[in-house]
Amino acid sequence: MRVTHFIWFLAAASASWAESGYDAWLRYAPLSGNSLTQASRDVPMAVAIAGKGTLESSAQQEFVRGVKGMLGRTMRMESGVPKESAVVIGTMRELAGLSPQWKLSADLLPESFSLKTIQSGNIRYIVVTGPDERGVLYGTFALLRKIALGESIDTLDSFDSPYFPVRWLNHWDNLDGTIERGYAGRSIFWDNLHARPDLTRVSDYGRMLASLGINGCSINNVNANPRILAADFLPEIARVADAFRPWGVRTVISVDFGSPKTVGGLDTFDPLDPAVIAWWRSTFDRIYAAVPDLAGVIIKADSEGRVGPSAYNRTHADAANVVARALKPHGGLLFYRGFVYDHHMDWNNPKNDRARAADDNFRNLDGKFDDNVVIQIKNGPIDFQVREPVSPLFGNLEKTNEAIELQITQEYMGQARHTVFLTPMWKEVLDFDMHARSTPTPVKGLASGKVFGRPIGGMIGVANVGLNENWSGNHMSQANLYGFGRLAWNPNIGSQQIAREWAQLTFSSDPKVVDTIMKLQLTSWRTYENYTGPLGLQTLTDITGNHYGVSVEASERNGWGQWHRADEKGVGMDRSVATGTGYVGQYRPEVATIYETPTNTPDDLLLFMHHIPYTYKLHSGKSVIQYLYDSHYEGAEAIAQYVRDWKDLQGRVDERRYTEVLAQLEYQAGQAQVWRDAVTQWFQKESSIADEKGRVGHYLGRVEAEAMSLSGYIVTDVIPWEAASGGKAIACKISQCSATYEYSGAAGLRTIRIQYFDQNNGAAKYRVTLGHQMIDEWVATDHIPTTKLDGSSSTRRTIPNVFLRPGDKMRITGIPDGQESAALDYIEIVEGP
Repeated sequence: MRVTHFIWFLAAASASWAESGYDAWLRYAPLSGNSLTQASRDVPMAVAIAGKGTLESSAQQEFVRGVKGMLGRTMRMESGVPKESAVVIGTMRELAGLSPQWKLSADLLPESFSLKTIQSGNIRYIVVTGPDERGVLYGTFALLRKIALGESIDTLDSFDSPYFPVRWLNHWDNLDGTIERGYAGRSIFWDNLHARPDLTRVSDYGRMLASLGINGCSINNVNANPRILAADFLPEIARVADAFRPWGVRTVISVDFGSPKTVGGLDTFDPLDPAVIAWWRSTFDRIYAAVPDLAGVIIKADSEGRVGPSAYNRTHADAANVVARALKPHGGLLFYRGFVYDHHMDWNNPKNDRARAADDNFRNLDGKFDDNVVIQIKNGPIDFQVREPVSPLFGNLEKTNEAIELQITQEYMGQARHTVFLTPMWKEVLDFDMHARSTPTPVKGLASGKVFGRPIGGMIGVANVGLNENWSGNHMSQANLYGFGRLAWNPNIGSQQIAREWAQLTFSSDPKVVDTIMKLQLTSWRTYENYTGPLGLQTLTDITGNHYGVSVEASERNGWGQWHRADEKGVGMDRSVATGTGYVGQYRPEVATIYETPTNTPDDLLLFMHHIPYTYKLHSGKSVIQYLYDSHYEGAEAIAQYVRDWKDLQGRVDERRYTEVLAQLEYQAGQAQVWRDAVTQWFQKESSIADEKGRVGHYLGRVEAEAMSLSGYIVTDVIPWEAASGGKAIACKISQCSATYEYSGAAGLRTIRIQYFDQNNGAAKYRVTLGHQMIDEWVATDHIPTTKLDGSSSTRRTIPNVFLRPGDKMRITGIPDGQESAALDYIEIVEGP
């Protein structure tokens, strides 16, 4: 009994400790039970390095740090090969010189590592080695991960090699410190057109990336400020590179293709002009003199307003090669983004199709790019939507290096306000067979260069971490960075393994915690898809605005090309060869056959490939319209269940992260309901087909704000109409307003939900009274990306455990602030606490 109480006390004490999330998966939390016993026995007392390199030193210090955290033991730091049991870290060349009798394999690929136990009499060595220092550093982190996960290190004899040669992160950070599509605060690199005075956080970030085997990181936006190449800015780049260097992360910069003119003062940026060629060469000679390990450059050209080779009737190959040739003497790579399309297309032309753009622009240039050029291709043909088919361009470049670009930051995936674990989606893409040869040719094999024997290939992730303590703006979103790194190293790892590792390393080894987080994460992509844009509709968000809140028609009647073509008869984009845009014909025949007809097309992509009547029966036997209704209700209910499941972890997770994750999930549950109601009401109105289950437009316990007794509040339209219940809200244009409702239901404990609008241009106050008793108050200061009453600002406040009697009067008082009008949409009164 005493032992039980002691264990409970330890668990409670641990859970009460507040963690910020800054340490991510490198917490090195104290081990317990069998894991502690095993590691205490198997981890020696000393760690030695065979050389004097910076990365080996980092590896040694990291191992000491990890063991101190997990075992409470301070290891001795040695050099050479000690005459005692030790962890020995060094390159194969170094160890062959010190201990040739070990006969370590010399056949490893660059950046690979080997973990091997060697017994020499009574002395036992755990040897971490590789062909280079990066491999040694990666191996050290892998050994620490094994210990942290409770795996045995008693007998080791393994090696591991990275699948993708290039494993880079992209950051869309602006030099002023803002981040395009960043959801975790300001830039860790830049502020006010300079590198931050303190770059400690960049070094800590480099450590996180090294633990995953990430070998490069771009530090500025692809929509590049030309100043990045100014001569007086070079010391700023060098300082960031210095912060990354101890962790083997090479710096990458994005440059503007028009820089010879805007920075160099030339009257042209024509890639074939001799003066332009000379300018690029001299510019990179100067940069490499200051940053000799610069990994390379990224260019976005002729896309979304960026200048490019079309200004001189040149090709993308001309543009890429002029920069690549300036980089080549220094070993630098040029990543040229395949994200090129016309965002002024005529939406009235049914043959226009943004999805065709990448293949149309690059397929005919295959073989015309230099060997140090890599075409960086987004996973899908549109733009990081909740579901897209794989870009056909992957299968159509046989003589050109290519890399896959994935988005870790959740631009169209809830922007870190919604939990969406993206590893399962990435796995589907990486494993998809493009049928580029008679044998299987999955995307991972094409993007890595393995299928066509290309010298370079890569996996690129747009990360956009920020100054938020937990790096991502959402504790659960950290898992996407971890998952990306693990897949870039080995795309054959399963999503379940990645989710389990991350949950255990980041939160706890408690089985209930791990199982709950795994269930939540592994179902979250489908859940988000269900309540946003299923069946290949893409994310039905405000694509001309913040890419966050629901706005079904924002995709239509503009040139951006994310059309879903919904009308009163049907929905979806006809991309078939027979009757549509011909996009399907860009795939190899074996893949085109899958998508050419509605009958063959998988339901998940049906509306991406075809315009379909609402009454069309899916493979499941359900009609398209009923599936849209059902999936949105299922998605919203799934998030509500996530909240209930997370509440069961109280006392098992540290208090700070428990509270912050709960608040995030509760917010997501409210937003999921906004999406559910908006999309289902829009399609019911457009199709004139009712939900066969009678849910759409009928909401038990809901009272529209405009139906309450109003004092000062005025009824106002919400745009888009579907973002508000009934298309309207009430707003306060004076100093204070109120809305009163008299309860007429049965007496009992109730939960009150108040749907209000939290804009980012003020801090309105709300107060709720029941009779003369105040039962809740709050200030609307959440960081929502909108100044308007719309689907983005629509937010839910929940007041649980309120005992109501018939005749009770509930009053909501709103006090506007700035441009925020203390607006209300509705209240819901539901049974239960």
